[in-house]
Amino acid sequence: MFVDTHAHLYSNQFDEDRNEIIEKALNNGVNKFYLPNIDSQSITGMLQLEKDYEGICFPMMGLHPCSVKEDYEKELSLVKDWLDQREFCAIGEIGIDLYWDKTFIEEQKKAFRLQIQWAKDLQKPIVIHARESMDEIMEIVEEENDENLRGIFHCFSGDVNHANRVMDLKDFLLGIGGVLTFKNSGKILREVVEQTGLEYLVLETDAPYLAPTPFRGKRNESSHIPLIASHLAELKSCTIEEIAAVTTNNSEKLFSPFV
Repeated sequence: MFVDTHAHLYSNQFDEDRNEIIEKALNNGVNKFYLPNIDSQSITGMLQLEKDYEGICFPMMGLHPCSVKEDYEKELSLVKDWLDQREFCAIGEIGIDLYWDKTFIEEQKKAFRLQIQWAKDLQKPIVIHARESMDEIMEIVEEENDENLRGIFHCFSGDVNHANRVMDLKDFLLGIGGVLTFKNSGKILREVVEQTGLEYLVLETDAPYLAPTPFRGKRNESSHIPLIASHLAELKSCTIEEIAAVTTNNSEKLFSPFV
């Protein structure tokens, strides 16, 4: 059985066939889906999925760095209100994104540090979004790291040096998704995977984004997890059953006792 540790199944891209997409993934052996929050606009749909698929869909709570704008403090206040109200499996997705816009880089850093502190206070894992920002992310996480901090580097985009630094943090995992199957842009990730023990890896899709080859450019789905696992098994010279067992165990240990 597989786990998709990062899927935006509440996205409007699934409005016409959401239930069918989830059933398809379940039939493909994916039995749990972890849902990262984006901002105030994504909460209702995310929590509805949790209700509709109890014990299968697990929501996180956090403010995505691309949603850190002029009103980010208002958005963060709402995140904190939700964290005070009920349990979530993780704080996420949070981090720094310098790909689209660098206007609010300082605000992104402040929001990231604050949400890290909330995670440590609540002893919950964090799920990190790092796009064109691995150095900035690593600096903050290494400064904030202690026995209460753990999590996933979602859609890991660093090099081997970054991966070694993540492993030095002890309680962090690398999220491996469709990029692993890309011929050119996936080359660095494949080098990382070859030198990283399975005990540091979890599977994800980031659905509806980053569909693996041969579906690249189309809508991604959680049913593609076995395809990603197959590529990972080939790189690690092991069976797909071993990939399923180890990566699922890694995710269960990280998210326990919140699922």
